[in-house]
Amino acid sequence: MIFWCDFETKSECDLKTTGVYNYARHPSTQVICMSYAYDDGLVQTWRPGESMPPIKSQIRAHNAAFERLIFWHVLKMEIPLEQFYCTAAQARANCAPGSLEDVGRFAGTDMRKDHRGAALVRACCIPPFRDDLVPELIEYCEQDVRTMRAASKAMRELTPEELEDYHVNERINDRGVLVDQRLCRAAVKYAADELQEIEATVKTITNGEITTVRSPRMREWVFERVGSEARKLMERADKVSIDKSVRANLLAIDDPEEVPPDVREVIQCADDLWASSVAKFNRLDNLACADSRVRGAFVFAGGSATGRASSYGAQVHNFTRKCADDPEAVRHSMVRGHAIVPKYGHRVTDVLRGMLRPALIPEKGKQFVVADWSAIEGRVNPWLSGRGEDKLQAFRDRLDPYIVNAAATFHVKYEQVDKSQRQVGKVQELACGFGGGVGAFAAMGRVYGLHLPEPEAKRMVDAWRQANPWSVPFWSDLEVAYIRALRNPGKIFEAGKIKYLADKQHLWYALPSGRVLCYPNARFEEDGSITYSKASWKPAADAKEWPRGRLWRGLACENVTQATAHDLLREALRRLDNVVLTVHDEIVLEVDSDKAEDAKQHLINVMCTPPVWAEGLPLDVEATIMSRYGKG
Repeated sequence: MIFWCDFETKSECDLKTTGVYNYARHPSTQVICMSYAYDDGLVQTWRPGESMPPIKSQIRAHNAAFERLIFWHVLKMEIPLEQFYCTAAQARANCAPGSLEDVGRFAGTDMRKDHRGAALVRACCIPPFRDDLVPELIEYCEQDVRTMRAASKAMRELTPEELEDYHVNERINDRGVLVDQRLCRAAVKYAADELQEIEATVKTITNGEITTVRSPRMREWVFERVGSEARKLMERADKVSIDKSVRANLLAIDDPEEVPPDVREVIQCADDLWASSVAKFNRLDNLACADSRVRGAFVFAGGSATGRASSYGAQVHNFTRKCADDPEAVRHSMVRGHAIVPKYGHRVTDVLRGMLRPALIPEKGKQFVVADWSAIEGRVNPWLSGRGEDKLQAFRDRLDPYIVNAAATFHVKYEQVDKSQRQVGKVQELACGFGGGVGAFAAMGRVYGLHLPEPEAKRMVDAWRQANPWSVPFWSDLEVAYIRALRNPGKIFEAGKIKYLADKQHLWYALPSGRVLCYPNARFEEDGSITYSKASWKPAADAKEWPRGRLWRGLACENVTQATAHDLLREALRRLDNVVLTVHDEIVLEVDSDKAEDAKQHLINVMCTPPVWAEGLPLDVEATIMSRYGKG
C-alpha cells in the first residue's frame, strides 16, 4: 500500500532563505493541513486536532524531505527515512523536470498543478496569515496529491537500487557540514565594500555612461568598443551576451586592438561583481542550523540527463576550485578586519573566492578526508567503447594521459614532452573526448591560455583522434545504435557497453550498472535529426510543446560517460559512512582526527575497487586529509 501525502504549513520563518531544515525546526512552524490518499483511494484531508490516519506503508510525497522533516520536527512522529519515497526524485530519475508544476505536463498526464496555489500559499502560509482562505488552500493541497499520484503512476518506478541511493543522499543531507559562520559574515562585509569600489571604477572609466555593471547598457558599451573577433565571441543567436564564459574568453584575448585596456577593466569589474562570492557566503550563513551545520545541500538525480546529484541552497558544486594558500592566515585577517589586498590577492573578490571552500570545516577533534577520482571520464569513455584497451593500459601503467597525447601529437618520446606540449595534450583530452572538433578545441584552449590558428587546431584534433583510435568508431556506434533503436521500437541495439531501446515514446539507454535513463519523447525531425524533450529547459508560459534539444553522437557519448562515472560514485557511497559532501567526482568524509589515516586508506580502497559490472576499468584516486575543505 502507498500513502500519498502533501502538507501545507505556516511559519514566521522564511523557507526560501533559511532552508527546510531551519523551517521545520522553527518554533512558529505549524501544520495547516495534510491531504492524503491510500493507493488509488479518495483524497482526504487531515487537520491538527483530528486523529492522525494510520501510516504504516511507504509514504510518497513530492520533494519528500519537506514532508519527512515536518513529520519529524513539527508533528514529532518517528518515521524511518527508508519509509519515504520522493516522486520528484522519481521524475528526475526518469529525465523529467522535478517540479510538480511541470512534471504532469511533461509526462503527458491530464492532471495539472493548480497555478493559483502560489497565491494561496503566500496568503495563508506567510505572515500575515489569511485564515479565511484555508478552505481554498485545502482544495489546492488535495489537487496536488491527485497531480502527484497521476504523474508518479505515469512514470517508471524507482528501482530498489535507486531508492537506496536516494536514501543515501538524504542521510548526507541530514548530516550536513559545519560552516565557519564568523568567516562568512566577515566575507560579506568585505564584499559590500568591494562593490562600492567596483561601481565607482566603472563609472569613472565610462565617463558616467555606465553607473552599474548590472545595467543592460554595459554589454552594449563593451560590444561597441571591441574588435570583430571579440564581437563574434559575444554574439549568441539573436542577442549579445556577456555571461561568465564570454567574459572569460574576452579576458583571455591579449590584443589591445580587440579588447582595449579600458574595456578590459570594465569586463574585469563585471566579472568581479557577478562572480562575487558574497551571495554564497551569505547563503551559507543563512542556511546554517543552530549547530552551524548546513543541511540539505544535495538534490538526488538533479542532473536529469545523467542522474548525477546537483547542489541546492549552499550550491557547493559551484564553488571555485581555487583555494587560498594559507586559509588560516587569511581568515585571521578577515575576522579582525585587516587589509587583505594586496597581501593575499590583487582584488578582494579573488581573495574571497579562495576562501569559499575553506569556509566548510570539520567539527573540533575531527578532520576531513577528501578523495577525488583521477581522470575518471578519460577512463570511463574508452572502457565503455569496448575498443580502448591501449588507452586503459596507459592508465594501468600510471602514465599521464596528457603527456601520452602530446607524445603522439608531437612525435616525441613520453619522457621528452615539455610543459607547453603537455598543455596541448591536456586541452586535447578535455576538448575532444565527446566528439569535439576545432571549435571545442579553440574554446577549451582559451580557458587554458592556448591560442592556435584554425589549421593548427585542426591538426591537434586529428592527432588526438589518431592517438585514440577507439573514439570515432565509438561515437559512430552510439549514433547507429540510437538511430536504429528509434526506427525499430521494442528492439535492443548495442554500442560498446551501452544498450538502446525505444518504446514508441521514449528512447531509453541502459548503462553497464543496469541503471536506465532516457531521451524523453524522442523523435525524428523532417531534416532527419533526432530531438527530445529537454527537462532542464523551462517552456514559455504560452508554449504548446516542451522545449526540445538535439541528440547527436557527441552528446550521447558525454551522457553515457558521465552517467557511468556517477554510478561509480553511487556504488562507493553505499559502502561509506560519515560522508558530508559529494562534489562532482569527489567524496568528503568527516572523521575523528585519530582515525583519519585509517579512514583515508579505507576511502581509497572503496573508490579504487571497481564494482562487478565495471570489471577491467582501472581506477585511481587522489586522497588528502584536510583541516578545512580545499586545503590540507
